[in-house]
Amino acid sequence: MHDAIPSHRPPQPVDPLDRSRFPVDPWRLVERGYDGRDLGLTETLFSVANGYLGLRGNVEEGRDTHTHGTYVNGFHETWTIRHAEDAFGLARVGQTIVNVPDPKTIKLYVDDEPLLLSDADLEGYERSLDLREGVLRREVVWRTTSGKRVRISSTRMTSVVERHLAVMTFEVEMLDGHASLVVSSPVLNRQDGSDEYDVRSAAMGEGVDPRQAHSFGHRVLQPTLHEVRDGRLLLGYRCTNSGMTIATLAQHRIETDNPWTERLTVEEDLAQHVYEIAAEQGRVVRIDKLVTVHTSRGVPPRELADRCGRTMDRAVSAGVPQLQREHAELWARFWAESDVEIEGQPELQQAVRWNLFQLGQATVRAGNHGIPAKGLTGTGYGGHYFWDTECYVVPFLTYTHPQAARNALRFRHGMLDDARRRAAEMSQFGALYPWRTINGAEASAYFQAGTAQYHINADISYALMKYARATGDRQFLLNQGVDMLVETARLWADLGFWQVNGDQSFHIHGVTGPDEYNTVVNDNFFTNIMAAHNLRAAVETVRALEESDPEQMARARARLGLHEREVEDWQRCADHMHIPFDERTGIHPQDSHFLDREVWDLDATPADRRPLLLHYHPLVIYRYQVIKQADVVLALYLCGDHFTAEDKLADFDYYDPITTGDSSLSAVVQSIVAAEVGYHELALRYFYAGLFVDLADRHGNTVDGVHVASTGGVWSALVGGFGGMRDHDGQLSLDPRLPDCWPSLTWRMRWQLSRLRVRLEAEAISFVVEVGEPVTLTVRGQEVQVGSQEVRVPLDGQGPRRDREPELRLVGTTPSARGPREHEPHLAGGGVVPHSWSHELDDPTSPIPVRAPGAGPLTQSDPVS
Repeated sequence: MHDAIPSHRPPQPVDPLDRSRFPVDPWRLVERGYDGRDLGLTETLFSVANGYLGLRGNVEEGRDTHTHGTYVNGFHETWTIRHAEDAFGLARVGQTIVNVPDPKTIKLYVDDEPLLLSDADLEGYERSLDLREGVLRREVVWRTTSGKRVRISSTRMTSVVERHLAVMTFEVEMLDGHASLVVSSPVLNRQDGSDEYDVRSAAMGEGVDPRQAHSFGHRVLQPTLHEVRDGRLLLGYRCTNSGMTIATLAQHRIETDNPWTERLTVEEDLAQHVYEIAAEQGRVVRIDKLVTVHTSRGVPPRELADRCGRTMDRAVSAGVPQLQREHAELWARFWAESDVEIEGQPELQQAVRWNLFQLGQATVRAGNHGIPAKGLTGTGYGGHYFWDTECYVVPFLTYTHPQAARNALRFRHGMLDDARRRAAEMSQFGALYPWRTINGAEASAYFQAGTAQYHINADISYALMKYARATGDRQFLLNQGVDMLVETARLWADLGFWQVNGDQSFHIHGVTGPDEYNTVVNDNFFTNIMAAHNLRAAVETVRALEESDPEQMARARARLGLHEREVEDWQRCADHMHIPFDERTGIHPQDSHFLDREVWDLDATPADRRPLLLHYHPLVIYRYQVIKQADVVLALYLCGDHFTAEDKLADFDYYDPITTGDSSLSAVVQSIVAAEVGYHELALRYFYAGLFVDLADRHGNTVDGVHVASTGGVWSALVGGFGGMRDHDGQLSLDPRLPDCWPSLTWRMRWQLSRLRVRLEAEAISFVVEVGEPVTLTVRGQEVQVGSQEVRVPLDGQGPRRDREPELRLVGTTPSARGPREHEPHLAGGGVVPHSWSHELDDPTSPIPVRAPGAGPLTQSDPVS
């Protein structure tokens, strides 16, 4: 028995934020009091983005700063990956998002004294990210060294109406006396240049952390344009290697009763607009700064400059008040579709909305671009797109913003030819999507935990079918979806092989599942179950489209060279897919040899040795039963209709104690399955852990950007975990698990184009269709018809309630599983089992002592688990 909560499990569900600095507000993230000690964190938390253009929450003054950042979705530089030992098929070209010209800085000088927050005498300070309206605001009252008080107010937003547009406002008012003001507003190429303070990013140095971006050793942005055009500042560049192009145009407008002059200057890496104002007490100076950005894979920057001009003309014509109003209206529509309300939990409500807001910022105007792992809030993971999008983000979009989900899937369809080429390079038929990429080519140099994650194919197929079934969008299936399903199914049928051991079974070897602490394994449980889903989805779609639209499907067959024999083979592969199961333990092994490995004792692993990947060689980690992120448990959620409640409980019990929590993707999934199997308290703790991944910087790398997939998982934990929503095979069902301390949980979701509002309470669950046609669903097997009148369904409790927690089981680590090592089996710390224990090891149910690597040898006095 464990007397205390293991260190690798989340702590008790308490609010982790300093509320004297970050007060509770249901619709804002508020910072009261400037603190320069965690600039990297707050720069990420206060970022604004729209899916195309993102601005980190750097202070207006330009310093002090941890990491300056302005990003455009998909705008990247390429570089040659140099392998210590080369081999055929390894990724050759890296891709990294570029820090594009930065327009955020607006510097203020009062009687030649600069405002620098780190040194300023501040009488008032509040910064707030308005989640309802999508605007970053700041209010400062500064007392200069001469004793004059100055009020400075600013706003910043990236428009969700004009996605190429950023809008900033800056107001200055002398509260005491008059002063000479200088406002300097630059656009600066920080990727290659530096400002007059020579501030270089504190996070650009490349170390051993694979989560950080690659650092460039060459000039990235080659200047092609730098001029003043019609009173506007213009900069244009071409990326050295990728050839991508960009143009940035800035226009300023001043409004004041004070006398003023202006000066515009442009250099290759710096353009600035400077105002000098003779400011009188009480006479406000207001400056509007509008910036437009356009990028391309190769269109000349001068043409992009023309596009910037047209965008700017529309923005100027509309005016800032109208731009802000239209922006707020679109955010209001976002919340009408997406908001999740937790009654009586104001701290959680604020955190939930911040997470949902990040989902909106990463996706709402992404258009035909992908959804980077960090959105547009930082350079973590180089701005790459991962499988995280399909498993964690697209489900949220499918049920709240189906057009955005469609766009994300169309983006993957646009990569299909690249995926076909990658499959051929890997000696496979069909298509193999890259594990991490920006431009469609595989960018992961570490193939063991990268290219080997073939499950990306099945993840895309899974998201595609969720979208198609939830929306009924048959046209997408006909035009794009069927091509993706056919080519990914071809890959599985070619990658796997038939094995005859009594019964025929289909196996997939040499792959890596979601858990990157166990790589290049045989019959990974997650991969096999998801591959079978992929194969069945391809068969189902081909058959359904042949029946509903034979003419279009005939064209698709011709386009794809698809033969009937292939479809029959896919069904056979799916039906005979080997799904690992161990009769002795009653669990699904993560892979065919997982239970043969030693168990890593996470309780004995010091906190300063986490995450494991930063402190242990991969080969050390690969030898143990230890899990970075939910693998089997994730499959239990995604394909839950394939398993009994007993299966889920047994698997969760086994895997939870050996899951490290080193991945931000784990907590939300563990919360969902913990809730389903009855660990209600543990589910709530995991939910808190996922909810505050970024807000409390639980993984120590929020400086690199928001964990967007985790924010998507927060929505799934609320709706799928506590709400119990599932939609297997296109059938909407609910089996809720409301936490005891929550009076109610309310959310809205789209189903077959209708918008459904769901309110869950302890005694009942209520439904009403707010928009669209009636909806049919089930609640714990009972069919319910929902229309425009609220329907209330009584509930008999909130599912099973288990007060204990899963305990570490060591089955599978006995000497009989170790071959030649059985006489002197090493355990998890390099110790040796004393001979006096050998009789206990003959009994597979006997507890076995374990140690973490580096913990020293075992002795007979050591306790056993």
